[in-house]
Amino acid sequence: MPELFQAIMNHMIGAFTFDLGRYLIAAGLLSFLLWIFGQWSAARRIQTRKAKFADYKREFLSSMRTVIVFGLTTISTVLLEAAGWINVLQGETILPLFIAQLLAMIIAHDAYFYWMHRWLHTKTMFRFSHLHHHKSRTPTPWAAYSFSSFEAMAEAAFVPLYLFAFSVFFGGMYPFAIFLFLAHMIVRNVMGHAGVELFPAGWTQNKFVGWITTTTHHDLHHSQGNSNFGLYFTWWDRMMGTEHPQYEARFNAVAKPIHLSVGATANICIAAFSLLAVATTAQLI
Repeated sequence: MPELFQAIMNHMIGAFTFDLGRYLIAAGLLSFLLWIFGQWSAARRIQTRKAKFADYKREFLSSMRTVIVFGLTTISTVLLEAAGWINVLQGETILPLFIAQLLAMIIAHDAYFYWMHRWLHTKTMFRFSHLHHHKSRTPTPWAAYSFSSFEAMAEAAFVPLYLFAFSVFFGGMYPFAIFLFLAHMIVRNVMGHAGVELFPAGWTQNKFVGWITTTTHHDLHHSQGNSNFGLYFTWWDRMMGTEHPQYEARFNAVAKPIHLSVGATANICIAAFSLLAVATTAQLI
């Protein structure tokens, strides 16, 4: 019994450290880069109004609550694994299978998020839960975890549900694929709330990458409301007719081309942001 209690406590400490660490690193690193390249950022600011100190304070404090909820979900996932309900693959990694698992989880999460997000925008659920997140009319990277307790639980539920289903039908996932998914999730989340267009001009018209959401895509959701529900991709918004009609025009108004100058350096730093966040977060584990 003491051994079981100690094991649960160790998992609890690790879970909260991981969830707090990935939030602080991702939001803090992007905020630092946007501050360092202030002139670059100002030229790409999406909204004219700026977040106030009270907004930063609310976003940060409610994010600490979300960290607790996410940490508890991580613990529940560990316990489900210990009970045999979730299977984490051990041994040699087969690279094509690893890549397929990672991409499948990202695509599945995008679908889950879209429809959960649409549900949260129903009249009852918006007032009950999602209104808190939309207090960030001019979002900052620190708004990435700024949820009500209920929304945090709804967001976090995807991981154990997906891992359980994947274990039943496909035998389990590689642990590093799960880790990269979680790193990708927080990185894309803070980028979507940056308030500054991080993607270069021409992105939305490019047939190879135009289906990947930009910062403007989610920023319009915060400022305009009932459109642009997708997280990573524009697929569901386009299929369901919920993409903002002025999305590309708004993006083109703030996006800038990449030049071989200080601006190019900033673009490179932003592009490398996800890799830096992943590498730094890995040190916490």
